[in-house]
Amino acid sequence: MQEVIKIGGVSLNFKHYSGVDLYSDGVIENDLLEIVKKYKKEEYQKVIEERNNWPIMYHLSDQRANIVEWIPMDKRAKVLEVGSGCGAITGMLASKAKEVVACDLSRRRSEINATRNADCDNVTIHVGNFRDIEPDLPKDFDYIFLIGVFEYGQGYIGTDSPYEKFLRMLKRHLKRGGRIVIAIENRLGLKYFAGCKEDHLGSYFTGIEGYSPDSVARTFSRNGLINIFKKCGMNEYHFYYPYPDYKFMSLLHSDSYTPKFGDLQDNVRNYDQDRLVLFNEKRAYEDLVREDMYQEFANSFEVILGPGFDTIYSKYSNDRVDEFKIRTDIAIDKTGRRVIRKFPLTEAAKEHVFGIRDAYLGLRQRFQGGDLEINDCSIDDKLGCAVFSFVNGVPLASLLDECVDRDDPDGFFALVGEYIKRISYKEDYPVSDYDLIFSNIMVNGPIWTIIDYEWTYGKCIPAKEQVWRALYCYRLEDRKREKFDLKPLYKKLDITEDEAKELLEEEYQFQKYVTGNRKSMVELWKALGRKTIVPKELRGGAEAARPDDCVQVYLDEGNGYSEDDSFFPEEVYDDNNIIKLDLRISDDCRTVRVDPAFAPCIVTIKDALWNGKAISDPGCDIDIHPVNGQWISDDTFVFNSEDPNIEFGLMSQKLNMQARNHLELTLLTTLIPRNAADAIADSLHEEEPAPQPKKGGKNLIKKIGKKIIEKREERMYKDEEWD
Repeated sequence: MQEVIKIGGVSLNFKHYSGVDLYSDGVIENDLLEIVKKYKKEEYQKVIEERNNWPIMYHLSDQRANIVEWIPMDKRAKVLEVGSGCGAITGMLASKAKEVVACDLSRRRSEINATRNADCDNVTIHVGNFRDIEPDLPKDFDYIFLIGVFEYGQGYIGTDSPYEKFLRMLKRHLKRGGRIVIAIENRLGLKYFAGCKEDHLGSYFTGIEGYSPDSVARTFSRNGLINIFKKCGMNEYHFYYPYPDYKFMSLLHSDSYTPKFGDLQDNVRNYDQDRLVLFNEKRAYEDLVREDMYQEFANSFEVILGPGFDTIYSKYSNDRVDEFKIRTDIAIDKTGRRVIRKFPLTEAAKEHVFGIRDAYLGLRQRFQGGDLEINDCSIDDKLGCAVFSFVNGVPLASLLDECVDRDDPDGFFALVGEYIKRISYKEDYPVSDYDLIFSNIMVNGPIWTIIDYEWTYGKCIPAKEQVWRALYCYRLEDRKREKFDLKPLYKKLDITEDEAKELLEEEYQFQKYVTGNRKSMVELWKALGRKTIVPKELRGGAEAARPDDCVQVYLDEGNGYSEDDSFFPEEVYDDNNIIKLDLRISDDCRTVRVDPAFAPCIVTIKDALWNGKAISDPGCDIDIHPVNGQWISDDTFVFNSEDPNIEFGLMSQKLNMQARNHLELTLLTTLIPRNAADAIADSLHEEEPAPQPKKGGKNLIKKIGKKIIEKREERMYKDEEWD
């Protein structure tokens, strides 16, 4: 074998390659190699959305590089990446440093890496075991990266105290003032208590209960890592907390800036494996944050061994089109003050970021003399970012939450009334902040400050429309926020049902504009077909621990419904919001109840068969009844409830007297906001009563139902996370 070969500008060194790939995802790596040969990097997202395959998503997603993108690296830096795999991190490091030296066990993975990053001329990949490669490496690296690698230290090193030896070995290759960066799962991450399997071994509670001596990988608690560092004489370390984990990080907290109430919304999804749902992680995290214990139970760590950085928080907004991909940091400046910085993540996003300064000037002019402050904005040409002051106070959303928690509707509506008064100042001025939501307003006594105005436009937006959107966004984030009835407020603001529908449509169009129809992480998770399983014993009391699009089936054999006689089908909704249920029912069953979701929704029965015969056929006398919903048409219902029920009555049906009868259903279910469901239900009340069909026929439907269904089929409704 030739010792060194080139793929594009990347050098592959096989001096220490044994000829056997000791680590592999299997034949999917052949597909990955073909993909990176055929497609450009900017086309990977399309491939991910088409293939619906976890390894492809994991290795090719641009979200993977977030874990290192935020690091303020000197362009002259020399970098070592241990365990470079298929190159998800390598390309980002190559764009930030002068030279990247990578090491990996696998020839095939290294070929994938080199092919996808072939346009880089500053990368060398050594193939083989790091223990064999290490003696040949130079000793002047500014950075050494171990992203998802340190847990395999025993396999790399294979001696007593392998993790300590691994770090000491790496330390020899750092120049003075250099840094080692480790990204690794937390052995005590909250998601493992809540029902996620251990990432490397695929078993429940393995890390929590303690690994066996022969485990192929081993993660650590925060204190466990600190003990290893201290044994190696590494006493300068800085912990960061990637969320939801280091693989697809969207938020990065630190000991200097821990999460705030409502920050941690993205908990249920587990992309690589099915999972149990034992409790609501969001609410558990909120209590841990309140008790100052988040750091111990964060799902992942990113540790900087060596000098720290001035960045104490990062938020990624790069699930957008290139023109709007940005990163928002909170950092400590040279005077010791906190500042906020917004960085463009693409060349195309620079105009968007630098344009925020103009938005600041316009909003300042509009609200001058009013009761809303605008957080100042300047442009730092050297750093290439927009800079804002850090504003102390409490987000308006948190103050509203306090009213919800203490059941104080008067306080809640007083705050909303104050919000309306302040944003209505000079309403006809041709500058408006479309994203003037409650979480973007910081309250410090009598001073209310707009802290984020990224989506400001040179036009008038009526205050009532901004109020509607602020309440819409607020209530989407947490179901408990739906506690107070908003209808009187909407009536007072003169927001009609038709206007509410138009505003909802405008919101969907805005989301499309920002994302460019790129699938959200929620949609990708659904497309992978992962299941969230609520144990039977928890179903009665774990409503908050269910995804909104979960389906539950009850069987009444003459004694009514009970949780013991219900089940959650293995089938899940596809990316078109369709599910096919194949239900085998005993001949004792008299009624089947299908709960199509755990949220307000519109449901269409696209097909229904009983023992292979269409329910709409003559002689198949099965009643269909939307228990707490309303008919829109002969086959479509709307539910303005978090617990929609559809009953299929078999009481008068002559069963086949066979061991099991067969009910096949194809349902199209669209989750909609509660206020939209209320508006539709109210409008149906105002019209003449709709026919109450007993079967799933295909007759002409009412005008309003037709309009709703046509709109639904034209667009993909935004999926929101359950709470």
